[in-house]
Amino acid sequence: MSRPILTNRRALSAHRARGLRSGADAFLHAEARLEVHERLQEVNRTFTKPAIVTGHPHFWGDLLPGAKIIADTDTLDLAGEAHDLIIHAMALHWADDPVGQIIQCRRALEPDGLFLSVCFGEQTLTELRSALAEAETLVRGGLSPRVAPMAELREMGGLLQRSDLALPVADMSPQTVEYRDLATLIADLRAMGETNALAARDPRPLSRRIWNETKKTYATRFPGTNAAYRASFDLIFLTGWAPADTQQHPLRPGSAKTRLADALGVVEFDPTKKPVNDANSD
Repeated sequence: MSRPILTNRRALSAHRARGLRSGADAFLHAEARLEVHERLQEVNRTFTKPAIVTGHPHFWGDLLPGAKIIADTDTLDLAGEAHDLIIHAMALHWADDPVGQIIQCRRALEPDGLFLSVCFGEQTLTELRSALAEAETLVRGGLSPRVAPMAELREMGGLLQRSDLALPVADMSPQTVEYRDLATLIADLRAMGETNALAARDPRPLSRRIWNETKKTYATRFPGTNAAYRASFDLIFLTGWAPADTQQHPLRPGSAKTRLADALGVVEFDPTKKPVNDANSD
């Protein structure tokens, strides 16, 4: 059975190229870069054979000296066990087969190599999605896909386990941005190459009536504290290591040599024993 196609890759490439030509500030890429850099510093390890998988080489190409830049195509240009670090940068949310992307990265890692990914997820643009859906339903009596679906944190963490990466960690950095008007939000999305590239998208542009209804609904339901519109962006980070014999492994159940109750200095409850009532005992 063939997997469903989420993304129109030609449209996505065109949107990314348009964002590059705009020269606008893609501030969320800068935020993601900063957090990736901090996480690498926390690892406290020198990587000599890094690779960066991304559809935004102009934002990520200079993150690590000497890193090989890999396009986020369905089949990644990665050789087996060729790298000690692979960063998947701001592209996994557009992948038709995200677990396949991570598996390819794992195979390209040498033992004890690090996989680190950052992408959008969960509540990203949830306000815009809701306002567009309500406005289009009101005007046209139905709706079409306008904002890409975003995976939840638990789902993304499950991808790490399915990819057989060791010591998997998934966490999220929520970002809230306020806008004086929706046109500025759309301009930011265009600068990041993150406008609608869904395979099932409606190619017709939004009518003026739908756009006006969207603005009204958005401002009413999702106002900012200091501006008219509030927009949510969630950056999801995935971390895992290629399996190696030198890594820590959890103990087998029942193999502990010290009881937890003894370590905590408490009395262990035994459900098979009848409790004693001190007041009625002899």
